[in-house]
Amino acid sequence: MNGKRRDIGEIPELGEIPEEMYASVIRPERFGEPREAFRTEVVPTPVAGRGEVLVMVMAAGINYNNVWAALGAPLDVIAARRRQGATEDYHIGGSEGSGVVWAVGEGASGVAVGDHVVLTGCQWDEHAQDIRLGADPMTSQSQKVWGYELNGGSFAQFTVVKDYQCLPKPPHLTWEEAACYLLTGATAYRQLCGWHPHVVNPGDPVLIWGGAGGLGSMAIQITRQRGGIPIAVVSSDDRADYCLKLGAEGVINRNDFDHWGRLPDIDDHEASAAWTKQARGFGKRIWEILGTRASPKIVLEHSGEATIPTSLLVCDTAGMVVICGGTSGYNGDVDLRHLWMRQKRLQGSHFANLQQCRDITTLVAAGSIDPCLSRVDSFEDIGESHQVLYENNQPPGNLAVLVNSPERGLVSLPG
Repeated sequence: MNGKRRDIGEIPELGEIPEEMYASVIRPERFGEPREAFRTEVVPTPVAGRGEVLVMVMAAGINYNNVWAALGAPLDVIAARRRQGATEDYHIGGSEGSGVVWAVGEGASGVAVGDHVVLTGCQWDEHAQDIRLGADPMTSQSQKVWGYELNGGSFAQFTVVKDYQCLPKPPHLTWEEAACYLLTGATAYRQLCGWHPHVVNPGDPVLIWGGAGGLGSMAIQITRQRGGIPIAVVSSDDRADYCLKLGAEGVINRNDFDHWGRLPDIDDHEASAAWTKQARGFGKRIWEILGTRASPKIVLEHSGEATIPTSLLVCDTAGMVVICGGTSGYNGDVDLRHLWMRQKRLQGSHFANLQQCRDITTLVAAGSIDPCLSRVDSFEDIGESHQVLYENNQPPGNLAVLVNSPERGLVSLPG
């Protein structure tokens, strides 16, 4: 360590490590709406251990998982860690970011002090038995989300990550652009390209829920880049325009329908008929966009309870509904007849492995995928950034906050 803390945006000499740092912190006594839960505090600067890297954070992405952390629900991440032996009674979130490698721990490889990097959002035990036997690390029992299940994320001046979490920063991106694309982009990439044989091929229609959101904006571009035909579901005309400009073949406004939610009881014939009429009307919109009676080969889901019954109905025979969340609720009803009679697949998907993270980063670095950064806030506004997500008032695309980067677009640093 080399002395006391530096102010936010005050860049020390490369490799100089202050003893303390500023972090945006959640504590149990502040659980509630995000604007009240996050507070800037002074905490000890973490130290890189074996296989780890200390990164000076320049910017951080904003994602919904730390809305949950702020609320303390559906999981109290602080209490969960303390039950497992952790001593910290606070949470530092942030599951993606960009920055500069500031120190390298013993045994860490693939990075050097001064490297400009983007940070992936999951950690696992590389010596775990399931990984040693060939499991995808994302399916390992040891896998946890950094900056959510694990403490010490990117909402701080410095963070410690595993060496494999560091990927080369696309050179043409600003720090904030580099900080915002990896979580949503890699998640969408795994959903669309990671579940063989159900991957996007040229000409495949793909239905994308929440097309104007961070995940949806990445999915539209990935589908187009692979030759597929993206169809976006949105909630307003301005979001529809955004998706069309991004490359969607067409859009469906979900507010044109009112059948959302759990399925009616199968013995309630009147309610079932009303639900089916609405759901088939939704499917007809897909045919109108495509100009033929074709159905989505893949449905990219994350909303869950409100939409999963419709997704399974409109998905093509032998197609796949792939889901990475449940933003409208977790009790998703399934009419099993659609699964076995039409041989459809309902696939869970969670973030992405290293190869998938590298693949999306390569596409971004080549200019094939835009990060779709729509809003940048200051470090002091981290709580407000999450409040916007909580209230569903965010602009289309991805969100980021500046950490040590003192102004938008600054990329001139040692390394």
